[in-house]
Amino acid sequence: MAQTAPGPAAAAPVRNGLAAVGVVLGLLAALALTRLLQAQLFGVTSTDPPTFVAVALGLLAVATLATLVPALRATRVNPTEALRYE
Repeated sequence: MAQTAPGPAAAAPVRNGLAAVGVVLGLLAALALTRLLQAQLFGVTSTDPPTFVAVALGLLAVATLATLVPALRATRVNPTEALRYE
């Protein structure tokens, strides 16, 4: 088993994650459903760009942290010790 540097191992889940695809699909679905939700919105229009951007960035930040934290933890484990417990 080859030991990798922390950089590539930590970046792999973020690079391979589907978070960006999910955000794009969610934005498209939200734009399509704005007519249905327009009556429930107060103080913003149904296609308020700052709200869409803020929600998309918030979701990407949460997805990035959710994949980056375990990846960074995994880079700190010595591979021989991990294999010893299996």
